[in-house]
Amino acid sequence: MRTEPNAPAAAAEARDRLAVRGIECFGHHGVFDFERADGQRFVIDLVLGLDTSAAAASDDLQDTVDYGSLVDEVRRGVESDPVDLIETLAERLARTCLADPRVDWCEVTVHKPDAPLRGRVADVALTITRSRRD
Repeated sequence: MRTEPNAPAAAAEARDRLAVRGIECFGHHGVFDFERADGQRFVIDLVLGLDTSAAAASDDLQDTVDYGSLVDEVRRGVESDPVDLIETLAERLARTCLADPRVDWCEVTVHKPDAPLRGRVADVALTITRSRRD
């Protein structure tokens, strides 16, 4: 039986969590032609597991994740190369987060609040957790 990585297990590596929530983006992802043509809003939440003690001691941005730059990279990831599934998009964004060697694990939630569904649905969201061990 394969167990999936999760934030609490990976937290032994990284004691601290940095969260950036509500990153609004516009992308052309989806399985329907009109989703690809018209595009739609996506909202991204990130939680990063990392050790922030060096940054706290130095008070220097170079010792931690520059979340302003990370937000820019995430937006570029959503706005580029359309994919069919939010699962694929979430995986792309997790790789972006793990590109910084200080990040031990990340949790990425992709919200698709305007998903083309019948009836009233407030949100469709997928959350994945990935770590360096994956």
